[in-house]
Amino acid sequence: MPDQAINEAKDKMQNALNYLHEEYGKLQTGRANAALVDGLTIEVFGSTMPLKGLANISIPESNQLAIQPWNRDHLPNIEKAITEANLGLNPSNDGIMIRLIIPPLTEDRRRDLVKLVHKYAEDSRVSIRNARHEALKKIEAMEKNKEISEDELKGKEKSLQAVVDEFNTKVEEDSKHKEKDIMTV
Repeated sequence: MPDQAINEAKDKMQNALNYLHEEYGKLQTGRANAALVDGLTIEVFGSTMPLKGLANISIPESNQLAIQPWNRDHLPNIEKAITEANLGLNPSNDGIMIRLIIPPLTEDRRRDLVKLVHKYAEDSRVSIRNARHEALKKIEAMEKNKEISEDELKGKEKSLQAVVDEFNTKVEEDSKHKEKDIMTV
């Protein structure tokens, strides 16, 4: 039973790490990355669809994204969605595909992005702490209800803390890697 609480906490911590990776993927680092436009939804035929369900997204050059819809009628809608998403990119529509040129980052923009990296990392750490807190409450309630012994409680607290430390280490490594990636010119 306490293991179930720890496993649930582990799942929540993994979700926090996955969210962190998604957010890092959306950051514009001066290099083309399909994750910049992955989350876009496009208005077509009266409903919305994800961009990756309507077009092929490729990276012909390190600073360029090419979006080629399977149906050219969707080009204006895709262009509109990119503009409205405030990605800081100007879509160039040539009638066949949309090209997005990723501008090189200025030093100030790099510093701002690093701050954002740290904010996302801290958000993940908060989620991890919340998951630990919830699991700890469940385990302590089990001990209070005499479902587990005090020794088991101490052991489970140590196991839970080991999981928390493992996820915090991953967040820290990812954060440092992304910061280095952004600051590399």
